[in-house]
Amino acid sequence: MKIARPVDDFVAKMREYFTSEGTYPFKNEDPFRLDLLSNAQMESHGVRVAAQHEILSTKQPDKVLRRLNDNEEVIVKVQEMLAETIREKQAIAPASEWFLDNLYLIKEQINISRKHLPKGYSQTLPILAKGKSAGMPRVYDIALEIISHSDGRIDVANLTAFINGYQTKNVLTIGELWAIPIMLRFAIIENIRRIASRIAIDRLDKNDAIYWSEEFIKIAQTEPRSIIIATAEMAKSDVSLNSAFVAEFTRRMQGKGQGLAIPLSWIEQQLSDTGHSVAELVNVHNQSQAAGQVSMRNSIESIRLLKTTEWKEFVESVSAVEQILQKDITGTYPLMDFETRDCYRHVVEWIGKKSKMAEHEVAALAVHLGAKRKESGKAERQHHVGYFLVDKGRDELIKAAGTQLDLKDHLKVFFRKERLPLYAGSTFLFAIVVSVLLALTIYRETHAMVLSIATGILLFVILGHFATVVINWISTMVVKPKPLPKLDFSGRIPDVYRAVVAVPCLIGSKTGIEELVSDLEVRYLSNPQKNLYYCLLTDFADAPQETMPQDDTLLAYVKEEIQLLNKKYAKENTEDRFFLMHRARKWNKKEKVWMSYERKRGKLGELNSLLRNKGHDDFSVIVGDTSVLADVKYVITLDADTLLPRESAWKMIATMAHPLNRPVINEKKKRVVEGYGILQPRTAINLPAKTSSVYARMHSNDSGLDPYTQLVSDVYQDLFEEGSFIGKGIYDIDVFEKVLGKAFPENRILSHDLLEGSYVRSGLLTDVQLFEDYPETYWTDVSRRHRWIRGDWQIATWGLPFAPDDKNKLKRNYISSLSKWKIWDNIKRSLLTPAMLLLLVLVWLLFPNPGGWMIGFMVFWFFMPVVTGFIQLFRKPKDLDTRSHIAEVIESFKKSVAQVVYNIVVLPFEAFKNADAIFLANWRLLLSKRRLLQWTPYAAQKAGGRRVLPVPIVICGRPFYW
Repeated sequence: MKIARPVDDFVAKMREYFTSEGTYPFKNEDPFRLDLLSNAQMESHGVRVAAQHEILSTKQPDKVLRRLNDNEEVIVKVQEMLAETIREKQAIAPASEWFLDNLYLIKEQINISRKHLPKGYSQTLPILAKGKSAGMPRVYDIALEIISHSDGRIDVANLTAFINGYQTKNVLTIGELWAIPIMLRFAIIENIRRIASRIAIDRLDKNDAIYWSEEFIKIAQTEPRSIIIATAEMAKSDVSLNSAFVAEFTRRMQGKGQGLAIPLSWIEQQLSDTGHSVAELVNVHNQSQAAGQVSMRNSIESIRLLKTTEWKEFVESVSAVEQILQKDITGTYPLMDFETRDCYRHVVEWIGKKSKMAEHEVAALAVHLGAKRKESGKAERQHHVGYFLVDKGRDELIKAAGTQLDLKDHLKVFFRKERLPLYAGSTFLFAIVVSVLLALTIYRETHAMVLSIATGILLFVILGHFATVVINWISTMVVKPKPLPKLDFSGRIPDVYRAVVAVPCLIGSKTGIEELVSDLEVRYLSNPQKNLYYCLLTDFADAPQETMPQDDTLLAYVKEEIQLLNKKYAKENTEDRFFLMHRARKWNKKEKVWMSYERKRGKLGELNSLLRNKGHDDFSVIVGDTSVLADVKYVITLDADTLLPRESAWKMIATMAHPLNRPVINEKKKRVVEGYGILQPRTAINLPAKTSSVYARMHSNDSGLDPYTQLVSDVYQDLFEEGSFIGKGIYDIDVFEKVLGKAFPENRILSHDLLEGSYVRSGLLTDVQLFEDYPETYWTDVSRRHRWIRGDWQIATWGLPFAPDDKNKLKRNYISSLSKWKIWDNIKRSLLTPAMLLLLVLVWLLFPNPGGWMIGFMVFWFFMPVVTGFIQLFRKPKDLDTRSHIAEVIESFKKSVAQVVYNIVVLPFEAFKNADAIFLANWRLLLSKRRLLQWTPYAAQKAGGRRVLPVPIVICGRPFYW
């Protein structure tokens, strides 16, 4: 008889996939199982492997991702086969159970590997020239060796021993060390694929065994005489008598009757010809299943270990570059946080790639240059290794290392050296050229000289702002942010770097006091580190007389609240952590009012005087034992509504304390020329609450903008390594007092922040954020900006070569050109809305072609929202699905357009308010000499309640409230 084999299509396809010559030779790729080695043996093996490795000098195509894709394909096929096996209610091996139970984890690792090793990345790593991993990255072969000698079970100690041994012969690059976790993932996935492929082939052989055993049992029950024919058919079918087939066939046939002894005897005879026996193969199969289970389990557990291991610590522990940089002669490098150390190492890596020196040689050269600077008696900051990696000594290190810079690198150097002329010049050139051309066009059409000149002037203001916005936007996209280096004070703030968080504020009601004290407590709870103190610097509001009826009651209440805070946290602290410093009103002859001396600037000045015991502070009431503040080095000043997020305080202090950020004062210019006397964190806007007004929600996507200038605040730091101080940040008390103690005249400066930052040099802390609310109403916002514009015009003199000193006499103005640019940029911005309104009036009344000009206005208004929205649309994050990304872009675009439309609607009123602020500032500064410090606190503005929008906006016949 002839037996037909009704093998189903699925099994047939699987057999074809796993055994055809067109696919991997899976039968020859056994799981990675070599001799298990101890730590000492691993170290010795690492030395041997390093001696065998040879590196290619040419680039090779990326084979790693292709290998990952192939492995994933096999894993999916095995999953399908095992799923079919379970549906057929057949038993599966223990290794298969581990595989299926943890398949989600395996697929997760495949996705992580693909994400963290983008296309082409492996080509940047050293590639092996020969051996079993020829054409693959060297670090990939290292991962395979580690997996092979641990049966898939990764141990950090074993891994460290192997790497240390390997690096006695060949030093790995920083990129290779960081690639080790990814390559270990690749190796584990490869091992799982090999185990899974063995599972699949065994499953196919078992399917054959099941088929033939069931056929023989059926024949024995119906036609016993045909068993011999069936045996012949099985022999003719060329079945594979391997351990899986023999074990499964024997298990199913034994004990089923004497008639089934014939096929078993035939198998025994066939095996004896090869020197094996049924019992031996059954034993081999059992051992193979046990080994497969152990290997699969070890691989799964290694995946979990990869997820929980702190690879930062591992990389630093085995990095040769790290060990060399730790020898920094100033002792600063080991004290820095991980991000700063990593930034230093990236520079070493970059120079190593572009020079003939190895990375560890570049690091040693940087340390050597620092030692030479010390020997020659240079400033201490130049001894630090970071001076040659991320500061002014970098060009010297690049030259000493023989670095071969390409055209792109040379352009970067040129732009860095000429950044201010290029930045300001391009803005000015665009504005002047286009405005002159358009003014000439008007003259040709109207022959009105006065109209043409007026048009040119107005266009210069408008186009100058447009150019600045576009250049700033391009800069944030092109220029790579450079975070400031910092020390690591996450565990403890050292005694020498004590700081006080000072909140200048006014007290006017018990409710306001409760809010101030509550916010102070929240700041403490967010940043409870030792050597950090919290203080309210309070004044009363301006008044027609020295004392007002409620003054004593309010002062007694705020004193009691601060004392209660100290009692509440007395168990946690051995000293007072909360303080109150209150000033009485003083008669101001120029303002003709009883007020606090020099407002916020005066409060901070008197706090500095108290902390340095200079004897000219005017605090009438002090709560708390101020003796603990004697050694305070820094002040963190915040507005009353500013939130201080967790860990932000120590990060500000740690950045100020870094040697490269410590201020260097030029005695002649009386200003800081290197380092920073002030650090300004990024100020973001809080997410709007459900109760927030439409106006506040409309501006909720302004987060990351400087609210004082409405420009992207990172631009100055990224381009010029200098930010703009906006009144919230940390400053060095001694530097602040030395430079600014007698720098400004009295009763003159309303907006002092920008000037202070110009003298003591302000840096922007891009990786530290403070949060504050956006004004709830348009009226509050416009009133605040009215004060800012008055303040900008009152310091316009400091944009000139000469500026007033503390005695109001003109002296040489030594602030930087960049600081002067910032002052004039603010002046120019205040003129924008009046210029736009005047030009619109001229367009509609006198221009021959108003339609064309209105198109230009529409481009000016909607250019940025349209362009940024378009670019954002094509920059979809990989982890975000398309629908969610489009919805997010649309929502952001709608908010941006809403702001533009709103700004167009309120343009007449904005122009009026800006012109009013400009006129008042100049009138008071040049003629009346009074009310220069007129100021309504933001808290008082917020308490003013909702106001009707001061322009005729009516929706459905009713005023629209904001």
